[in-house]
Amino acid sequence: MSRISRIAGAVVGALALTAGLAACGGDSLEKQGGGSAGAGGAGDGKKGSLVVGAAAFTESKVLAELYAQVLGDAGYRTSVTTVKNRELYEPSLEKGEIDVVPEYAATIAEFLNAKVNGPKAPEEKPVASSDPAATVAALKKLAEPLGLKVLPAGEAVDQNAFAVTREFAEKNKLKTLSDLGAAKIKVKIAAGDECSVRPFCAPGLKKTYGIDVAGVDPKGVGTPQAKQAVKDGVDQLVLTTTTDATIDSFGLVFLEDDKKLQNADNVLPVVNAKDAGAPEIAAALDKLTKALTTADLAELNRKVDAERAKPRDVAEEYLRSKGLIKK
Repeated sequence: MSRISRIAGAVVGALALTAGLAACGGDSLEKQGGGSAGAGGAGDGKKGSLVVGAAAFTESKVLAELYAQVLGDAGYRTSVTTVKNRELYEPSLEKGEIDVVPEYAATIAEFLNAKVNGPKAPEEKPVASSDPAATVAALKKLAEPLGLKVLPAGEAVDQNAFAVTREFAEKNKLKTLSDLGAAKIKVKIAAGDECSVRPFCAPGLKKTYGIDVAGVDPKGVGTPQAKQAVKDGVDQLVLTTTTDATIDSFGLVFLEDDKKLQNADNVLPVVNAKDAGAPEIAAALDKLTKALTTADLAELNRKVDAERAKPRDVAEEYLRSKGLIKK
């Protein structure tokens, strides 16, 4: 599963071109992958053919299947191609080798910021923020000169999230990260080792919320080991993502990012303006974007990762249940 990526926020400094996260809190969640093509949507091809790109992690593959199938239902012949990471698929999108890609607003904005303005730009002059509208507006300014069209973002968001055990939350009356800061409890964070320096992790928790971070336990972002460490009381706080559907099985609950530390990594389609800029394409994808929620995305990820269902199958089931493709 993702990422953020699912895992979210701006990429800092030179890390901007190497993070490849759906949400930039720690280790890349884009697993190693090749350029294999999936089946995508059916489609009669009367309106032409479209290649939908996916990064090599669960959530991106699921989103790509959702895109391919709604476009197939709209009359396009579609295929899904999985590419290792953003560093590889973004140039292909510019060239028109890939027509459509599911993206995360803040992360792709800072990726393009680094590409256009230099690797230090995300740190020195970031364009992403916790405001989705402002982040998307900044993204459009960077994307359009590159021949890319940014379609509207939806409610679904995959960004950094922090969780504690249900018992710990109840005992200390915690619902938000502000509550944790006010409680003056020392916490150790189970996360990637980068958490100690990333502004959206330990430093941000200290600065924005006044949380007393005693240290970082480098068990990875949202890994089973990280969540188990919190469940066992070895650590008190785990860094994962908003689309992590397994925290409940570990007895964990999210603490709300009530002061908006994390950047707006809302899901949105980015297309090659020349080859996939037609209003019909935007309209088909917009129906999906408006329907998809963070909870929906978490459940789709869970079905693939926990139940070993195929991304194509879970995408089709979801789209039919929402009336987004014909029965």
